[in-house]
Amino acid sequence: MAYVWGCEPKRRKRLLDREGLLAVGVLAEAVAMSKDLRRRGWAFVGPTTVHSFMQAIGLVNDHIRGCAAGTEVERLRREFIRPS
Repeated sequence: MAYVWGCEPKRRKRLLDREGLLAVGVLAEAVAMSKDLRRRGWAFVGPTTVHSFMQAIGLVNDHIRGCAAGTEVERLRREFIRPS
């Protein structure tokens, strides 16, 4: 678990609007994690898949500004104690 959370991107200061989120695309951290997992012998772990995984476990919050879920996710992320 510490490996995954070690790939957490630097936090965005605010939730993005739709256009800003589309401009971000797949995160560099997702590309790096994908490459590292492939180096370790994993398959089917391209950057898009890894980015989706990061979203699913709360590593990144890609909800847009004004979304109630995005505000709640950000609150939970602040309270979460990251594994070391």
